[in-house]
Amino acid sequence: MSLTNPATAARDLVRSGLQSADKLLLATHERPDGDAVGSLAAMQRVLTALGKDVLSFVAPDDLPLPKEYAWIELQGLVTTPPADIGERTVVFLDCGNIARISTTALHTGGEKLLNIDHHHDNTHFGSANLVVPDASCTAEIVWDLMADLRVDMTREIGEALYVGLVTDTGRFMYENTTSRSHLMAADIIEAGADVHPIYRRLYEGFAMEKLNLLARGLANLERYDDGALILSHLSREDFKAVGADESFSEGIIDHLRAVQGTAVAALVRELFDEPVRKVSLRATDDRVDVSLIARAMGGGGHRRAAGFTTEFELPALVEVLRREVARQL
Repeated sequence: MSLTNPATAARDLVRSGLQSADKLLLATHERPDGDAVGSLAAMQRVLTALGKDVLSFVAPDDLPLPKEYAWIELQGLVTTPPADIGERTVVFLDCGNIARISTTALHTGGEKLLNIDHHHDNTHFGSANLVVPDASCTAEIVWDLMADLRVDMTREIGEALYVGLVTDTGRFMYENTTSRSHLMAADIIEAGADVHPIYRRLYEGFAMEKLNLLARGLANLERYDDGALILSHLSREDFKAVGADESFSEGIIDHLRAVQGTAVAALVRELFDEPVRKVSLRATDDRVDVSLIARAMGGGGHRRAAGFTTEFELPALVEVLRREVARQL
């Protein structure tokens, strides 16, 4: 009987897959956030340090990246699957479900698909799956793989990893922050990364339009069921009225979740180019797992942070959320 730890076996399998591949293609989920972009940029540099031929794929619809992440250099960037994709090992980073990448040419299956992620509801769609729900972010898993691959930390790798770490831990304030999060940050700083400018790029120096959009989001706030649900919504007209990009809604939900007595915060916004609404959920009550709500609506995420896209009109959506939150409380 084998006594091999399944987590260790998965890590070894992914490490072996990275080491044995000569050519790779890295990809992440649609509308990439800080952990997605940071993990992508860091892994690209790690594999390049090993002498690999590495490309990073981002769909044209996801470019340009939001201002907060546009400064991160994605080397070897391609916006269409390369002609030699059949020869490349495809590495998915921070992607809980393969459906979150709409470019089906990347859904290669077979023996060359590595899945590296920290979402607890990951569907294990790869030929090898390194899924670590206890990791604070996917960037933390990339950091661990660096040690396995014997690649030294550099300032450039560290800066990319720090973006994933600081955004997914909410600047080290979310419940997923652990002692390893701070050890990782220390390793990055010791390698020469200047974290203050990174913080400024991520959280300060934003456009006035972003502040005006926040004002509209707060003005549209509604509180239901004695705080069990607090919800705000942004229409296309809200964005248009203040001249805001879609990415400017980033961070608004953090203001909602901070309201005293709130169990679940929700931000609902209309997408610019599709007749649908994107819903972001945050839980502050230990009894509520918002990933269950998101998964039932075709999305996913973490216990405390999740999201989905829906065609529901706002009144019907509000009733669904109220019912699902009440069911868990």
